[in-house]
Amino acid sequence: MAISVQIPTSLRAECQGSSHVEISATTISEVLSQLQAEHPQLFRCICDETGAVRRHINLFVNDALIHRQNGLGTKLNPKDTLFIMTAVSGG
Repeated sequence: MAISVQIPTSLRAECQGSSHVEISATTISEVLSQLQAEHPQLFRCICDETGAVRRHINLFVNDALIHRQNGLGTKLNPKDTLFIMTAVSGG
C-alpha cells in the first residue's frame, strides 16, 4: 500500500529536491524505517539518534496530528498522505 509523504521545502535538499516520496507502509513507524533506508539524510532531519521524532517536527496524516492519535503506531490507509511539518519561529 503506497502513501505519499509530503516533504517541506526546507528539507527537500535531503531527498534530491523531491516535494514528495511514495512509500509502501501500513504505519508511521514503517514509513520512518523506509525513509531511514531510502533517504537517510532526510530521516536524520526528522528523527534523532534514538529514532524518536525531533521536537520541532510534527507529523500529520491527512489533517490529523499523529501525536493526538496513536503516535508512530498510527495505522495508514491506502492513499493517505503524511505531511512533515517543521516548526517556524522568529521574531
